[in-house]
Amino acid sequence: MATAASPTPPAAPPLKGVQPLRAGVGHSFFWRRLHSLSGIIPIGAFLVEHIISNFETLNGPLAYAQQVKFLNSLPLVRILEWGFIFIPLAFHAFYGLFIAIRGRVNVNVYPWASNWMYVSQRITGVIAFIYIIQHVWRQRFSGISLPENPGAAFHKVQVELSNPWMLAIYVIAMIATTWHFAYGIWLFAAKWGITPGDKARKKFGYVCAVFGVALCLMGLTSIYAVVYKYPNAPANVMPVQPAGIDLPAPTVPPPNSTNPQQPGEAR
Repeated sequence: MATAASPTPPAAPPLKGVQPLRAGVGHSFFWRRLHSLSGIIPIGAFLVEHIISNFETLNGPLAYAQQVKFLNSLPLVRILEWGFIFIPLAFHAFYGLFIAIRGRVNVNVYPWASNWMYVSQRITGVIAFIYIIQHVWRQRFSGISLPENPGAAFHKVQVELSNPWMLAIYVIAMIATTWHFAYGIWLFAAKWGITPGDKARKKFGYVCAVFGVALCLMGLTSIYAVVYKYPNAPANVMPVQPAGIDLPAPTVPPPNSTNPQQPGEAR
């Protein structure tokens, strides 16, 4: 006697949202967790510091040169540069490309906001990766060496941004990089269980959005200062001086000033 086949259970609906990182799920758990962490520390911390340092361009070429000189005078600066910037950045970038290549884009089937955010994170990551390679090469390893000539930092960037195409690349890259970092913070908090639940994630999303917009505006303001606020900056605003000595900024008398003699000054 034939028996009726048991009904096939309905297919489980596709998962939505951000899935947490769980130990023991797949052999790449460790590398994905390290990739997630490296995007915040040290790369994210360096990005914030870099944008804040570049914001000194708003105060002029000399202020920016002094900031560059200060950073390059830190103890063990080259070890810090390679150990906490270049090597972690290379790992995060290349492993991120590996994840992006293996990932599946399904916004055409499931056009949810989380899927669009996933795609945007991958696209902005690729943009940031290409931009960082050329930026590090052109500003750090080619042309005049800024660690030995910090006074030339402002002019070197200004020459690069005098090309309209390069200026457009800088603007696009600034928007893409700050977006990638801000959303990366949100992903980090979601995957590591810092913001459990949709309500907490939604609230933290607003915080990340405000933070990302603030960073982006600071970066774009720095670009504006280099290109438009201080045009035709000197090739080097710092005279040759012994290492570890900061000469005071030159004082500029106000217009139409007769430089009156101060009380008690010898005549």
